[in-house]
Amino acid sequence: MRKLVLFFAVLVLACSLGNALDRQPNTDYHARREALAKKAAGVVVLFAPLEAGDAVYGFRQDDNFYYLSGVTEPGVALVIAPAVEAKDDTAARPYTEILFLPPHNLRLEKFTGPKLGADNPDASKLTGFDHVEDMAKLPEEVSKALAGGRPVVYTDVAVQGETSASAEPLTFLKRTNAFLFFQDVKPMLSSLRTVKDAGEAALIRKAVDAAVSAHLAAMKAVKPNVTEFEISGLMQYEWTRRGCERPAYSPIVGSGHNSTVLHYSENSNTMKTGDVVVIDAAGEYSMYSADITRTLPVNGHFTARQREIYDIVLGAQEAAIAAFQSGKSMLFGDTETSLNKVAKDYFKTHGKDLHGQLLDQYFIHGLGHYIGLNVHDPGDYKVPLGPGMAFTIEPGIYIPEENIGVRIEDDFYVDADGKLIKLSAAAPSKAADVEKAMAGK
Repeated sequence: MRKLVLFFAVLVLACSLGNALDRQPNTDYHARREALAKKAAGVVVLFAPLEAGDAVYGFRQDDNFYYLSGVTEPGVALVIAPAVEAKDDTAARPYTEILFLPPHNLRLEKFTGPKLGADNPDASKLTGFDHVEDMAKLPEEVSKALAGGRPVVYTDVAVQGETSASAEPLTFLKRTNAFLFFQDVKPMLSSLRTVKDAGEAALIRKAVDAAVSAHLAAMKAVKPNVTEFEISGLMQYEWTRRGCERPAYSPIVGSGHNSTVLHYSENSNTMKTGDVVVIDAAGEYSMYSADITRTLPVNGHFTARQREIYDIVLGAQEAAIAAFQSGKSMLFGDTETSLNKVAKDYFKTHGKDLHGQLLDQYFIHGLGHYIGLNVHDPGDYKVPLGPGMAFTIEPGIYIPEENIGVRIEDDFYVDADGKLIKLSAAAPSKAADVEKAMAGK
């Protein structure tokens, strides 16, 4: 009977916490919570967002909450408190972590399926948290964690233009303790998320592999008189059938003049012969994102001018890759270690526009960004690129006067030995190889 109960409990977890995601082992999330506790040196209190009643595409967990818990349910909360040594009249306290689950709503569960509750004797084993409690106990447990320690709560403090899932639930603390300070936990989490563990790297690779397959399918499908949204739809089908739950961002399929519009996403035009099309599209696999861009000639063959610009963009990317040094290179900055500067200097010394001006003025965005739980993953860009970091290298030139936009974007990972791994290498990037792929060769 015990085994049968545990079997059904696992089923509940798969439905309510995993949602068929390729979830990492509980030990990975536990290690992150411990690492955060050491950084925070205070009590961490985080709430998962509530599900909107009019949600069209379903609930997606907050990145930081998922990073720490692996829990995908809305409306749950966690408390993390570091160990405290005995001092004066303050008793010692061991490291503490608690997951708080809402009480069962049997009526709602008829529509959403069964939820894991704190009443399940295996809740701690299933979620990997040392303790699991009913949400009603959160005020009492937070007060215990704060007793005798620093009057500081680390949470997701909203800055301008942001919302916080924790702000309203934590109003009880503000009412009961006027001397309590709230500090933003996000910078510490960003620092931790800068370096991916082995499980995260594997999930990113799966997202990249699915996106590469989608781009290969697009290369075979792009032709004159095909609409941009047909290509977008085809790619979303291709990465979905490979396990991605959603696009990592709004897909960009911009042909002709639209190829020069950086964040064009209407995807409403019909592609014409003689134009190029910039395809910036990728999926999200088990919450982790890829980000790949390829530029294709709509009729399968680059013109001489298109090929010239294309090769210059590819050359800038290759120069940045060649300049990479683990522990030294930075994505941004004006120093010699900046990969962005390497690419920009390349544009200054290769090619001209129709008026004889340098091409670096048409490089209108940064060279890359971190990827992970978010396609533009937060991270510390002030530290050199090194082992465990995953990021894009994506130079681009956009010349509206010529209706030529070219961006080549690949995903990279630095392995434990400091070697730069091109995760998206299976997607052709050399002009001749792109033309062969479009011809089905």
